[in-house]
Parts: sequence; C-alpha cells; structure tokens
Amino acid sequence: MPNPIVTFDAVQKTYDGRHLVVRDLNLTIESGEFLSLLGPSGSGKTTTLMMLAGFETPTAGRILLREQDITRTPPHKRQFGMVFQDYALFPHMTVADNIAYPLTVRRLGRSEREAKVRRALDMVQLSHLADRYPAQLSGGQRQRVALARALVFDPQLVLMDEPLGALDKQLREHMQLELKALHRRLGVTFVYVTHDQSEALTMSDRVAVFNDGVIQQIDPVERLYEGPVNRFVATFVGDNTALNGRVVQTDAHQAVVALPQGTLLHGVNVNDAGVGTEVLCCIRPERIEVLTDPAPQPRPNTLHATLDDVIYFGDHVRLRARLGELELTVKRPLTAAPVAVGATVALHLPAQHVRCYR
Repeated sequence: MPNPIVTFDAVQKTYDGRHLVVRDLNLTIESGEFLSLLGPSGSGKTTTLMMLAGFETPTAGRILLREQDITRTPPHKRQFGMVFQDYALFPHMTVADNIAYPLTVRRLGRSEREAKVRRALDMVQLSHLADRYPAQLSGGQRQRVALARALVFDPQLVLMDEPLGALDKQLREHMQLELKALHRRLGVTFVYVTHDQSEALTMSDRVAVFNDGVIQQIDPVERLYEGPVNRFVATFVGDNTALNGRVVQTDAHQAVVALPQGTLLHGVNVNDAGVGTEVLCCIRPERIEVLTDPAPQPRPNTLHATLDDVIYFGDHVRLRARLGELELTVKRPLTAAPVAVGATVALHLPAQHVRCYR
C-alpha cells in the first residue's frame, strides 16, 4: 500500500512575480523510496528540493509531511538531513566533530553523541579517519563524511543536491553504488537532485523528469527508460536513434510512418498522432538488430543504411549508419560479428520498441 511521507499540493514558485520556476507541482514521495529529481539546468528540480528543505517558500500551494503542513516551517525544525555538492564541511573540525555537529546543536549528551558518531562512521566505513580534517581527505571521503553528518541524527528524510558532481567519473560511479547499497540497508527516504540521467537510472526507485517547471514523467526507472511519454523524456533520458517522418496510417495505438526516403516504419503511436502528422520516431540503439544473414522473406521495419563508422566503447561497440539525411546509432556487444565501414547494413527496428511522438 502507498505510504506517502511528503506531498506537494499544487505548489508554485516564482522569483519575479511573472515567470513560474515551478508550476502547479503535485508530487507524492513514498516513505523509504529513493526518488531522483532529474532535469536540465533551470527545469525546477533544485527549487523543488530547496522548497522541501525549507530554504525556499512556495508562492502558492502546500507541502505536507505525513499530512502535516510544513510549508512555512523553518529548515531546522524539519529534521531533514542535507548533503550539498560542496559538502559544506567545517575545515577546522575533525571528521568526528563534523559528524557530531548536528547532535551538538540538538544538545545530546556526550555518551549518546559519541555512540551515534561511531555508528555513522561505521556506516560509511570511515572509522579509521575519525581524527583527520577535511583537507586531509579525498573527494570521495569528504562526500562520505557529509553523508554521515546528514544521517547521524536519524532523519526521516535525506535531501541531496548533486552531491557527486565534483567527483571524477570512476569515483562517482563507485559512490552511486555505495549510496544505493546504503539506502537499501537503512530504509531512509532519499530525495536526490541530478542532471545526470545515468546517475538517476542507476540509483533510484523512481525518477521524476522535470522540464520548464513541470514534471514531464515520474515512473520506476525501467518504465521511464522503456516507455517515455513524450518527446522531451524520450530525447533527454538515455540514448536514442531518432527519425523524422509523417504518419500515413493508424490502427489502435500503432502508427505507420513514412520516412523522407519513402520507407515505411511501424511503431507505437504514443500521443495518438493522426494521419498527416509530423512525428519523431525513437528507438534505443541497443534495440536495433543488425541482420547479417539474408532472410528468406523481407522483414518489416528493416532499413538498409550505409555504415559510416564503428566506435569502440570498451564494453560495447557503436555503429553510426546513414540512410539519406537520417543518421542511426546502433549499440552491439563486443562479441557481435564485425561489419566493415562503407558496407550496406540491414537494420531491423522491432515495431514494439519504436515509439512515435507528435
């Protein structure tokens, strides 16, 4: 059964009285989930997090915490943990003192405070660094200290604003897995802001995709990736091969689209585009099949394109193929049979994975 911890009820935010940074936001955050707010710069995701934290006040609407209105409750009374991109550690304090700070301001006794700090240090595997100062730590270690400080007072909600943004790629990917494992272990509700789509998909239970102050789609990661509901989500989340065309036939939720070269492409008619409508047909590059053996009968949704390039990515190869003015990207495993640049390749686009958007 749904167990909401936070509810945004018709929330709006404007800074200048004219332009809405967040528009009519209705969002429910479930207790114990890892929810990522994903979107480009200026999409409203960070403002939403700041309103939840209490650092910004909604222009209209309400924010409820377990059905209690906290719209104008100051940040220190919300009892939320917060992790920022720059970590905001006190340079003159040791790791242990930094983590203890939220307990000190809450006036916990020394023995209880020390016990909670030890537990938090164990949680992020930094017990051996308790007496060091932030300047003596690596970026990943500082990030863990900031996380331990956010968790040490047992908050019901932990808010994170791009906390991995300053880390290099390898460390960032490692910390994504660490955060996901920590979340599963603790069962605390995490709300995480990022503009990195792979980061959101890797860690989250659900992702809310923001653009222009509006949630375009909110779904579990697999549904979001496999079933984008509009053009923006389809092109923003994950890689896509995108082909422009015009609808020539519709049947229930299916569409037949004529590409500029006249080739017909069958796909899912996501937004119920009518005949004659210009649409964008999207398919994930890993869903495109390269047909190496001639089929006894032509397979529908097969395009014959010229291979322009083969790019090695370490864990897969990526083909760039051209069909007139259209460019197609295909992801293949390293074990796939090689194809020569300049060759004509038969590319099969399964109709159930082609999604057509108005």
